Amino acid sequence: MLQVRNGAGEMLGVLFDRYHAPLHNFYSKLMGDRAVSEDLVQEVFLKILRYRESYRPGTPFRAWIYQIARNARIDYFRKTPRQVTFDPEMLPPVLPKDSAQQNQEAALLHRALMQMPEEKREVLVLARFQELKYEEIAQLLGCELNTVKTRVHRALRELKRTFRRLEQGLTASESGPAAANNIPRRLGNEV
Repeated sequence: MLQVRNGAGEMLGVLFDRYHAPLHNFYSKLMGDRAVSEDLVQEVFLKILRYRESYRPGTPFRAWIYQIARNARIDYFRKTPRQVTFDPEMLPPVLPKDSAQQNQEAALLHRALMQMPEEKREVLVLARFQELKYEEIAQLLGCELNTVKTRVHRALRELKRTFRRLEQGLTASESGPAAANNIPRRLGNEV
């Protein structure tokens, strides 16, 4: 990023290669729309180029890029009414190979995530799917470290409740008894 900041625009390609997939995943999990996610990723890289001089050496780059990503999403919603829909194509890119039950559990998990309030969904996506450290999330959200820990814990509890509610809506033949118990293993053992 320091090279991009100093005018070496060709180095933006290196950053793009490294951060395109994580940013696309971030947007996809928050918004559930591949096309909008791709547009927002492109917008992030345009903003990186446009605001490259605002990057301060010593600042963690990941926190800086996710702040730009959050701002791009806010700008998008200012221009476009919010609409969250479930798109089965937004399931994790690598699905388990062994059974339809695991695919169904992944779909239920995604549906449960999309039903959560945006603030809780965002903190979960940042912590569990984007694997940002709690310190980075605290800096990104402008809050204390313990606040982030509390928000993640509460969001995981709500996700588990929503997942179980969705799972109970299925018939016994459609759902395995261990599905809800898999949530802590997938997202962390905090619930």
